[in-house]
Amino acid sequence: MTNRMTTIRRFSALALALPAALALASCGSGDKAADGEAPKGEPVAAVPPPAGKQWNEVVSATADGGMLMGNPNAPIKLVEYGSLSCPHCAKLANDGMATLESKYVNSGKVSYEFHSFAIHGVIDVPLTVLVRCASPDAFFPLVGQIYSDQTALMTRAEQGNDAAQAAQNLPPEQRFAALANAFGLVDWFAARGVSKDQANACLKDSSAATKFAAESETASREKGINSTPTLILNGSTLNLTTWKELEPALQAAGAR
Repeated sequence: MTNRMTTIRRFSALALALPAALALASCGSGDKAADGEAPKGEPVAAVPPPAGKQWNEVVSATADGGMLMGNPNAPIKLVEYGSLSCPHCAKLANDGMATLESKYVNSGKVSYEFHSFAIHGVIDVPLTVLVRCASPDAFFPLVGQIYSDQTALMTRAEQGNDAAQAAQNLPPEQRFAALANAFGLVDWFAARGVSKDQANACLKDSSAATKFAAESETASREKGINSTPTLILNGSTLNLTTWKELEPALQAAGAR
């Protein structure tokens, strides 16, 4: 963990021109503006998925930059703001995502909405642009692979710090591709179905990075997101970050 956090501090030092509000955000250690106790509810009934699919295969983009998995009309709605470089987010995903999908999302009782959030902008930005570069069906599998491979990804990325520093002086249409290549991200995504040509084309479009930075700034300013993971259940911000704590909250809300 120490090596990974050292890497993240170095990435933070290579700050992109992200909104100043994000300087107050942190991975796993911010004070949550909790709305109170997790919502309580009576047990809810399972909902059959569309013919030929499971609910975790039903994925759509939301208007504010999130990706929604599952029954869009599920009575229990879980929203996460997570940084793709945050080890606390990786632990939550690695400990609980398989169960969340198979037991809760696939029941049709729970929907899961993920918002990538820029904690360490210099790497969160190209990671997010590249995840969004793939098809919607590939979004959640790619996020899961980022989290399961996060330690190796961060180690490889640290080796490109000098090249990443030089990339900061490039114009936006070159900067993000240079950053992603310096960190080894283009090769990593190419091995998982996002070709190098496709990745570099997405990274060249600086509006994608600008849009993501704006989404993170809006979430910080308007929703009080100041750390990751931030979990919101049926509109209530939860003061918890682990699967061990989250699963009982889902059950208390009616997913039982």
